[in-house]
Amino acid sequence: MRYLSFALLPLLAFAGCTAIKPLTVPERTLVETPHTLSHEDFDRVLHRFVNDQGQVEYTALKNDPRDLERYYLLLSTYSPDSHPDLFPTEQSKLAYWLNAYNAAVIKTVLTYYPISGVGDIRPPLLLFLLPQKSGFFLFQRVTFGGKTTSLYFLEHWVIRKRFADPRMHFALNCASGGCPRLPRQAFTAEHLDEQLDHEARKFLAEERNFVIDHEGKTVSLSSIFDWYESDFLTWLQRKFPGRKATLLDYVALYVSAEKVEELQRAASYDIRFIPYDWRLNDQRGHA
Repeated sequence: MRYLSFALLPLLAFAGCTAIKPLTVPERTLVETPHTLSHEDFDRVLHRFVNDQGQVEYTALKNDPRDLERYYLLLSTYSPDSHPDLFPTEQSKLAYWLNAYNAAVIKTVLTYYPISGVGDIRPPLLLFLLPQKSGFFLFQRVTFGGKTTSLYFLEHWVIRKRFADPRMHFALNCASGGCPRLPRQAFTAEHLDEQLDHEARKFLAEERNFVIDHEGKTVSLSSIFDWYESDFLTWLQRKFPGRKATLLDYVALYVSAEKVEELQRAASYDIRFIPYDWRLNDQRGHA
């Protein structure tokens, strides 16, 4: 979850959690360790059930979950931690974890579907004071490489902690309207840099995430830039040492030349953060 304090994590020791278990898939028998881990099953899911707006056809996917279940079974058995030989490069590791997060989010949504948003999945009754969305991000237990964890732990303690590339924030999808749009293909080690560049540019090309108002002298950015400001600025300071970095400097790396000129004019403008849309990214009910 994007905003939950790390200080709350010890509560998990006595809190009730729900296991998101892989289902038995007759077509897939995991007897021998593969030479490489394929993301083809997830690629088919994204191609078949995700549209160009990144919305998921959850109803159809729930009726035909075979590819997703095969992929989640694969994830639950192998990971960069359990089988490091399958992931020889940092790109192969990051591609795995990005796909794993996105697939586990979809799998979790389908466990409770139909819902209107991830906030519908509440934390345990005894922990009602926790943020509402902790029910989805903290108390659903997903499995990777034989170890169970939460989506919250996966995002903050695995992906963010191990990988310094803030483009990850444009690749992770939390099944909500404010998220980066779910891509229609899986991330792969061979094309990861190109894919992450594409996702960053796609995200910042949308006015729902980035808009300059010269009359009002404001720049509006997705709340993602607020929640993870330190990730973006730390990366900039490493790449451009000795230079005072701002969020707008990062944005300028992934927008058109015309927008870069506008950003230069907007250097002194106030930055506001756009409220996040937590509605489910469901094709049902969307035009």
